[in-house]
Amino acid sequence: MESLFPVIAFFVLVLVVISKGARIVPQGSKWVVQRLGKYHCTLNPGLSIIVPFIDVVAYRVTTKDIVLDVPSQEVITRDNVVIVVNAVAYINIVQPEKAVYGVEDFRIAIQNLVQTSLRSIIGEMDLDDALSSRDQIKARLKEAISDDIADWGITLKTVEIQDINPSERMQTAMEEQAAAERQRRATVSRAEGSKTAAILEAEGRLEASRRDADAQVLLAQASQRAIEMITEAVKENELPAMFLLGERYIESVREMASSQNGKLVMLPADLPAAIRGLLGGKPGA
Repeated sequence: MESLFPVIAFFVLVLVVISKGARIVPQGSKWVVQRLGKYHCTLNPGLSIIVPFIDVVAYRVTTKDIVLDVPSQEVITRDNVVIVVNAVAYINIVQPEKAVYGVEDFRIAIQNLVQTSLRSIIGEMDLDDALSSRDQIKARLKEAISDDIADWGITLKTVEIQDINPSERMQTAMEEQAAAERQRRATVSRAEGSKTAAILEAEGRLEASRRDADAQVLLAQASQRAIEMITEAVKENELPAMFLLGERYIESVREMASSQNGKLVMLPADLPAAIRGLLGGKPGA
């Protein structure tokens, strides 16, 4: 048994060396190897051999696209309006050694870089432009940070603006402004309606007055024409006219007598003479 102990120890040592020296890197990952504390190489997916106890896998880095959420932040526009913006960036690590040695924490670094660039870009825009120009902001943001993160071996696939909204105080102010504007428009509409109604009413009264005046003129002309026709018809023969006027006179007296206010009705003794007087003749003629 004592002679087998060295053999067993040898095989155990071989297994340990193989386990330390053989590395299987999964697909979608790259491993950074250090030799004696210094960068040595990067292991690609598959089986790789390193020197046991000298080479050490220091970092395991994914080569898949990374979705990096950029927290919301308040940004002041050029017209001094506070808006809240957040974004999401899609990145890919193409050189793991630069990503792990070039920056302390590339996630935090990229988040801060995106936030700083957003403040700079939106700070040059007015509120209306900032709210309606997402594609422009996205293009400028991608252009601003692509070169910086390339030094860290990282490629920016795309960056999207998730939300860009006025702050709560600004939203309240905008709602109050919109309500005031609607109230102003309603007041103007009511005033214009009242003005139009007054104009139409005045025009109606004016037209009615004109028509009344025309009617009175027509009545006066008709009366004049009737008098002329009666005068032409009567001439020297006043008997028909006396008959008509007498009939009208009697009807008028009857109406006065039937009125509640009528107490006493006086009839002339010589009715024909009275009618003749109405016609302009002499009583004794």
